[in-house]
Amino acid sequence: MATATVPKTTTAPTPTLQTYLDRNVHLLPQTDQLRALHTVVRDRDADREDFVFYAGRIIRLLTEAALALLPFEPYEVTTPVGSTYRGLRFARGLVGVPIIRAGESMEAELRAVVPGVRIGKILIQRDPTTKQPHLYYTKLPDDIADRHVLLLDPMLATGGTALAAIEVLRDLGVPEEHIVFVNFITVAEGITAVCERYPGVRIVTSAIEEGLSEDAYMLPGIGDFGDRYFGTNR
Repeated sequence: MATATVPKTTTAPTPTLQTYLDRNVHLLPQTDQLRALHTVVRDRDADREDFVFYAGRIIRLLTEAALALLPFEPYEVTTPVGSTYRGLRFARGLVGVPIIRAGESMEAELRAVVPGVRIGKILIQRDPTTKQPHLYYTKLPDDIADRHVLLLDPMLATGGTALAAIEVLRDLGVPEEHIVFVNFITVAEGITAVCERYPGVRIVTSAIEEGLSEDAYMLPGIGDFGDRYFGTNR
């Protein structure tokens, strides 16, 4: 009598942080210079002037790294000696979208690198009781579905705010592959939350923290970035 064969079930491997680092997440090179900059901004005794200045230097590095992920098109110029240089230029259609309020700290560096760049705004705040994100305001270009978006927010912890902002862009027709999330510091939980739901989104960050506290603060952390940058923590 023949014995029935039970088909084997296979379980897809659970993605790891390393998987996302190889595919979705672009971590700035962890040089001694970057660690020195982080040392200043992470110091709880740093004055606001130093915090803004050194945070700005890191944000500039993040901005340049994010721009390198955008499409380019061939472009030729004539050099001062009359030769032709077959180069590249940015493809048109870029918009920066800071998540108000902390994300606005990254806007100036983007404008400095790309003068005249279009800027949109998204305001999302977490309910203090439920901790759930709520959308309060958007102002975005009418043709945003045809643009590449640099989504700006310095903190990516649990991922709730980032997911809500990306959902706004997706609902307006922006392809996942056209969204680059520019982020100051993050943690594995936030990376996983974003990359699992939106695998086409790319994340550029300067640091991946050790973990989250019971209150969802990143460790070792940087405090409330917006309060420290805009001077509302004292």
